[in-house]
This record gives sequence, C-alpha cells and structure tokens, in this order.
Amino acid sequence: MCKEKNRTVVPLTFLSKNYDNKNLIPVDILLSLYEDMLLGRTFEDMCAQMYYRGKMFGFVHLYNGQEAVSTGVIKLLRSQDYVCSTYRDHVHAISKGVEPKHIMSELFGKETGCSKGRGGSMHIFSSKHNFLGGFAFIGEGIPVAIGSSFQSVYRKQIFNDIQDLNVTVCFFGDGTTNNGQFFECLNMAVLWKLPIIFVVENNQWAIGMAHHRATSSPEIHKKAAVFGLPGFEVDGMDVLAVRQVSEKAITRARLGHGPTLIETLTYRFRGHSLADPDELRSRKEKDAWLVRDPIKNIKQYMLDSSIVDISVLKNIEKKVKKDIDDSVSFALSSPEPDIKELKKYLFVED
Repeated sequence: MCKEKNRTVVPLTFLSKNYDNKNLIPVDILLSLYEDMLLGRTFEDMCAQMYYRGKMFGFVHLYNGQEAVSTGVIKLLRSQDYVCSTYRDHVHAISKGVEPKHIMSELFGKETGCSKGRGGSMHIFSSKHNFLGGFAFIGEGIPVAIGSSFQSVYRKQIFNDIQDLNVTVCFFGDGTTNNGQFFECLNMAVLWKLPIIFVVENNQWAIGMAHHRATSSPEIHKKAAVFGLPGFEVDGMDVLAVRQVSEKAITRARLGHGPTLIETLTYRFRGHSLADPDELRSRKEKDAWLVRDPIKNIKQYMLDSSIVDISVLKNIEKKVKKDIDDSVSFALSSPEPDIKELKKYLFVED
C-alpha cells in the first residue's frame, strides 16, 4: 500500500497477473466495490427465499456470480449516463442507484415498486436513475440503447449542448450475440460514432445451450473487428479487471471516439431462472467456477493483504443485511396497485 493525494491505495494485482503494479486504486473505492457486489448478491439470495415462499411470481432470473461485471462497469458511470439491461436486471439497477426497497416492491407487485408493480422482475425501470429497463426478450434492449446513445450525440451536434457526452452501457448475454439486432446495432454504433459500451456477459450458457455449441465463433470480442470497433475480452470474475477495461471504454465514448465491445467471461451460480432445476451443467463445471467467486476473492485479498481490518468488512456486511431486510419489510407493508388504475400507465397522460 502507499499514499496518493491523501488517499490510501493498493496495487491492482489481486486476481489478474497482467496488471501494472503502478496502477493503484483507493481503498475507499475498493470497499465501495465490495459493498456493491455484496448488496447485489444478498438481494438476489433474498429474492430466492421470497420466491419459494410465494411472495413473488412469474419468472425470476438471478445474477449470483456475475456481480463483478455489474459493479465493475456501472460504478464508473455518472448519474446522467444510461444503463440498458436484460431480464437478469435486479443487480444492474442496484449498481445504478435504484434503491433495493423499490426493486423488491416491484418484484412483490406493489404500488411502491420502481415500475409501480406493473413490470415485475424482467421489467425493472427508473427514469430518475436513467435505468432504461430490463427486457424479457434477448436482444430487445440493444436498439433501445442505440437510441439512448444517439440522442446524446444529437443534443451535442444539433442543440449545441456544452456538456460531455452521456454514455450508454448495454448489457446482454452470449446467446444474444447470434441475433440480428446485435450485428445491426454494432454497425450503426460505429457508423454514427455513438457513445455506447456493449457489455457481453458471457456466462457460458444460453438457458440450456452451452455457448461453444451455439456459435461458429465462440470468441465474441473478435466479432467487433468486423464492424471497426475495439473488442476486448476480460475476466468477468475480477471486478478490478472489468473496471480497468471499462474505464478506458467509457472515456473513449465520452470523448466522442465511438463504441467499444467488452466480452466478460463470467458464470451464473444458479440455474437460468428460479424455475430451472439446473440439471444440464455438470457439478465439476459449477465447482470450478464457484472457487472464483468475485466477492469471496476480493474479501480474502483485502484480509490477506491487511488492507482493512475485519471489523470494517463486518460493518459493511451488517449494513447490507439490514438494507435487504428493510427492503423486504418495505415491500410487505406496501399497498397493492388499485384495480381502478389498471390502465393508468398504458398511455401518456395529458
């Protein structure tokens, strides 16, 4: 450790061996990354409990194991930037600043939910946080993200907006990269030099189809070269590796230099959804990825390196647990939507 501008910093070396030791990260940021990942994991674990207790219905897709991707990318964004998600959207929304209690209420179908109880698990949305929503169909959010990034350029060029370009981050899975929207939108993003980051969460499985069996070109990041944008592959179980690549991509986009594609190699620790018995993946494969748990590894690194005292981490863990417990209490005590307002949000009101 060393001191840099009155902040304690540590070298970016704990998981990846490819880091330059001169690259340093403040300890307060390291702790914030740990807290955000832990908040996402704890929220999802609570969702599983509530689902099996019959408190939420429909399909619920959890994010366990992939937290380093959400945290590593989104915590670099400004509040004005946009995030477009998938049906596995809870943790993306939390990283973007949507309060867990409003997400939990949405999952419970309550009026206090971020989509007023009308959207459910796959349609988390918050205009306040520029969170463009989860989308039930794969690839559905990519054109929306293109529109978001286009309006940022339009404001700059047509309305002479003096502010920096707002960046849009679009998340999607490996299965989506075989769909037409992916290729069409990569082309448009480069053609118009849009400030967008395409983040592929390659968790190795598209529902029950192994990635290597579904595509003729398994290395997704190499597809970027066909359209003329940079493509990077990064360890999606290493939050600092994800953060390092994302920081460069976001800076590039904000300066008007165009899009970047980032393929994050990650893994979901649960089945495709909570209705999935998860019988297609081998126990050996699961165990190999479980030992690379991004939350446990960053915690162990901080303890082994004596960066922080165990009491600091315990306080974070207590805070996170309380936040999630409070979100459940909030959801349980919130009112159901009024049946008289069934059609209220179908059309824009005058």
